[in-house]
Amino acid sequence: MKSATHTLRRQLTPSQQARRQRIVEAATALAAEGGYEAVLMKDVAARADTSLGTVYRYFSSKDHLLAAALESWGRVLSARLRATPPRGDTAAARVAAVFRRMARGVAAQPELGVALTRALLSSDPSAYENRAGLTAMMSDWIELALGETQVADRAGVIAVLQHVSFSSMVALANGQQRPADVGRELERAARLLLGRSEGTRHAT
Repeated sequence: MKSATHTLRRQLTPSQQARRQRIVEAATALAAEGGYEAVLMKDVAARADTSLGTVYRYFSSKDHLLAAALESWGRVLSARLRATPPRGDTAAARVAAVFRRMARGVAAQPELGVALTRALLSSDPSAYENRAGLTAMMSDWIELALGETQVADRAGVIAVLQHVSFSSMVALANGQQRPADVGRELERAARLLLGRSEGTRHAT
């Protein structure tokens, strides 16, 4: 129906923010229990104790909603990383530590990981804003891991690491990689990209 294609874009009041978050949490719980197919908008509305129309006021589609859930999950990880920064003697090791945490989170709730990744890969334009938000957070994670390390073409290095991490997320969600594999893959990519910069830094 036409009304389902229009979602709230203006600044939300505290009560609206709370309602929106309740909807996101309901969708997250359903995805964790039964995966992507288990997330039906009517069931989300029931679990969030709100109307179906209200769900559609905030989210135009299931993929839009799950992409928002993925961004919410990313914010939790961001807070944890800032509270307990990644450790490692090199930037490459710290980058790997960041994405090992991400991989462990996905592995702990595999059904949820698959559902959120499917939303991430959706062609639904309404989910784009949330994907962009996750990309920005991922840049922050890598920046945190790089720290004061001097990196040639820092933006380019971060962009490549983002691409590798997204690929690893898809492989992890599809069962093609284990959490430990993701950490090793990111560490290898980081070492290839950062090795020269770090070698130069330590030599001076």
